[in-house]
Amino acid sequence: MSALLLPTRLGQYSILEVALPGREAEPAGVLLFDPKAGQMALRLRRDWDQIAEPDEAEVLSLVEDDLAAKIHQLGPERLYGLLEDSLSNVLRISARDSILLRNFDATLNRLYNRLVPATVLRFRTHLPLYSCRAAAGKFGEQMTVEDEGWIEATADLRLTDDMFVARVVGRSMEPEIPDGSLCVFRAKVAGSRQGRKLLVENFGESAEGGERYTVKRYRSRKVVSEEGAWQHEQIVMEPLNPEFEPWEIRPEDHDRVRVIAEFLRVLE
Repeated sequence: MSALLLPTRLGQYSILEVALPGREAEPAGVLLFDPKAGQMALRLRRDWDQIAEPDEAEVLSLVEDDLAAKIHQLGPERLYGLLEDSLSNVLRISARDSILLRNFDATLNRLYNRLVPATVLRFRTHLPLYSCRAAAGKFGEQMTVEDEGWIEATADLRLTDDMFVARVVGRSMEPEIPDGSLCVFRAKVAGSRQGRKLLVENFGESAEGGERYTVKRYRSRKVVSEEGAWQHEQIVMEPLNPEFEPWEIRPEDHDRVRVIAEFLRVLE
């Protein structure tokens, strides 16, 4: 295990359920608590307009912000106890269960996507999941590619149809991007690439661990040619993990590296 990764600790979580008139109770979201850090967060579904009447949907859409405010007002442990004592009608809470935590937000998102079967609203709440190879084909070669499923993104992301989710393999970008993470990318990399973290395809020798696809931070230095045009003198793909060496792309090798997308964030 890399020393850069956060240590694991024991957390607690509960499933929030909603019992609407005429419907069986169903998962509405997840509440996650880190007792050691005193941290609590919740994530609720956003498809209320698909499963509830308009008046009910409007009320339910306010629950997440209301509970988030109460976490700060009352503190995580007190609020957890109050919810366990008071929720029993439309909104219910399950008994606490234990889970190992490393990255708090990623754990919350993973629990939510595994336990809450929210309605798939394409590019409104959900993004397609691709392998890196499929993403390279779809966004680089305009191939017809089938997604592997749809994953709900977090509410603070404004989704567009050039965004997708893919799993990043390798330790070179730890701790920000742990090995095996599901990450959100945007295929259209507009403007300068300087300093951005990019998903690239390497057509030559693999850059890391036998993988043809990798995420690295892009650095370049430009000079003016004899003809007066700007050209790259040096391009370096930088890892964040100091255990790995930067990857320099020489001018004669530029055609063997293709940028697929820009990394936006770790989802889970």
